[in-house]
Amino acid sequence: MNKNAYAPTPPMGWNSYDYYDTTVTEAEVRANARYMADHLKQYGWEYIVVDIEWYAKKAGSMRSLFQYIPFSELEMDEYSRLLPDPERFPSSAGGNGFRPLADYIHSLGLKFGIHIMRGIPRIAAHSHTKVLGSALGAERIADPAMICGWNPDMYGVRNIPEGQAYYDSLIALYASWGVDYIKCDDICNTNMHKNPYAASHEVEMLSKAIEKCGRPIVLSLSPGPALIEKAWHYEKYANMWRITDDFWDSWDLLKDMFQRCELWQNHVLEGCYPDCDMLPVGSLGKGFGEERLTRFTYEEQKTMMTLWCLFGSPLMLGAELTKLDDTTLSLLTNEKVLAMLPPDVRPHQIMRTDTYATWYEKDSVTGQTYLALFNLSDAPGDITLSLADADLFGDSLTLEELWTNNEKIVTDGSLTERLMAHSCALYCSR
Repeated sequence: MNKNAYAPTPPMGWNSYDYYDTTVTEAEVRANARYMADHLKQYGWEYIVVDIEWYAKKAGSMRSLFQYIPFSELEMDEYSRLLPDPERFPSSAGGNGFRPLADYIHSLGLKFGIHIMRGIPRIAAHSHTKVLGSALGAERIADPAMICGWNPDMYGVRNIPEGQAYYDSLIALYASWGVDYIKCDDICNTNMHKNPYAASHEVEMLSKAIEKCGRPIVLSLSPGPALIEKAWHYEKYANMWRITDDFWDSWDLLKDMFQRCELWQNHVLEGCYPDCDMLPVGSLGKGFGEERLTRFTYEEQKTMMTLWCLFGSPLMLGAELTKLDDTTLSLLTNEKVLAMLPPDVRPHQIMRTDTYATWYEKDSVTGQTYLALFNLSDAPGDITLSLADADLFGDSLTLEELWTNNEKIVTDGSLTERLMAHSCALYCSR
């Protein structure tokens, strides 16, 4: 099966990181999965992703000093493959791995994903443990010069056949657990070498291992910013790749995403998606020691959802789902806005300045045209879009605003909307 078929539309789901950091437990994952099945699945939300350090013992117990505890004990099998910490994921005990949790999530009609760090565990190299399918041990496969600058768990993997054998073994294990999605970190941009894409061979190894495993596993690359000159490589070997570093609930970061989406707009393809990162809405930060509601205003959250959907980015929620309020839920379940996600609806920026941006896109299947106006300034203002710039012509045009469901008739060839600071309007032709 072609890897592009693994994700015919941008993946939509939940990721544990923004709320739990390294501390999420099996019970918490199951609770969020139940909420998604009950409240979000019918709108296309389907992935449940366990993020970083699910294999680390006592993860988060020294959070005031370290996000990732140096030289901590990791759960690992005899073939240098990390396993879930059974204290936090009790169903993994006895060699079960994530299979019982994946089975539960699948029983809800959802899909299961995990986060991994690029490479092979440092403790495996130091302990000279075996690698399945290889005559060389972990110490010969590991590349000690290719470390992560912010996480102490892994060494890079050398570009040798035995390195491919390690990744083949790793992905075969994940496939046997029922994993549907892998978010690989410290690989899209290594952020510390003269060559920021120094791990490109490991991207290829992961992609080849997934192809061999016989299971359609979506491959997501983090962190960003992705390198536009390497777009062809991301598109060939991955399904999604981060175009930003970690995205949080800051207006400056959201405003910056407009120029990133401008840069990447021509690379949104079926099965290949530039990724704007997670949606920091609702309750966040418990694992970081600062549980709080998002700092984004309602208008900013609406702007974020509009841009992510217009652009065709994957949608991953970072919130504790069981604490979502009705207002936030309404933002996430607007079917008319979510209809912009499929790659048949291609984004086109018309204009971007420091104070506003305008976009349009056409649905090649339905023929509908979407028009988006964004106020990027810190004060209310009028934003105008010429209909001719969106390939719309005629004496009169009826539009529907998709957040309010209000109708607007345009007769003078231009669409003008007065918008609050950091807000937007999103129209669809009828």
